[in-house]
Amino acid sequence: MDSVTHHGRETAYETFDRGGTGPGLLCVHGSGGTRDVWKPQARMADETPVTALDLSGHGDSDDTSATAGAETLGVYADDVAAVAAATDARVLVGNSLGGAVALWVALERDVSLDGLVLAGTGPRLPVLDDLLSWLATDFDRAVEFLHAPDRLFHDADAEYTVASATAMRETGRAVTERDFQTSHAFDVRDRLDEIEAPALALVGEHDRLTPVSYHETLSGEVRRCELGVIEDAAHLAMLERPRAFCEALSAFLDRLQ
Repeated sequence: MDSVTHHGRETAYETFDRGGTGPGLLCVHGSGGTRDVWKPQARMADETPVTALDLSGHGDSDDTSATAGAETLGVYADDVAAVAAATDARVLVGNSLGGAVALWVALERDVSLDGLVLAGTGPRLPVLDDLLSWLATDFDRAVEFLHAPDRLFHDADAEYTVASATAMRETGRAVTERDFQTSHAFDVRDRLDEIEAPALALVGEHDRLTPVSYHETLSGEVRRCELGVIEDAAHLAMLERPRAFCEALSAFLDRLQ
């Protein structure tokens, strides 16, 4: 594990590099997650360096006192920008809230990008009122809800759902609620035409949290954005169907050359 110090805090990250000459991927996890959700993408290190970070308050990174919403989104964007500078990664791969952060970096931070992969995300990320309530008052119920079929996973092995639920509980209620509240406030629908980098909107076909329609909006309104659908997967397609996910990433990188 490595870390970079910026804005008075340390952001932890891990890089897998087996000599690949690609532009470098920087993978950004979603609400309540950590960099560990991207471990299957390490298989791409022969093709390109792969870096995954812990956003502030997650995993091994320092926390922030930022309030949920625009302030937290800005903090997370600064985390990504700092790691991108430290690693020279030029393609952001963001899942869910991580996709929102990637979009915000593309819009609001001076980071040179060759591409964006927007996985299980959208230009707006509304959260069910019941889920927001459970995150505040009944965290176990919220975690159970998210791990029901066709939310985080479609039909994954039990080891994945157990590991995901455990990781979310380790992140904790306060940070996870802040993440979902930040997602709920996110909305860049009127700015999609400002994004200049080539993009890939990638979604699990059974994702009920950020459905295919969100990605169709991205591919229709971001000027250079393709749509990709991962079969037999839901929200965490990079874990549930890692081979198909990595193949889609690899093909996208090939088209960037």
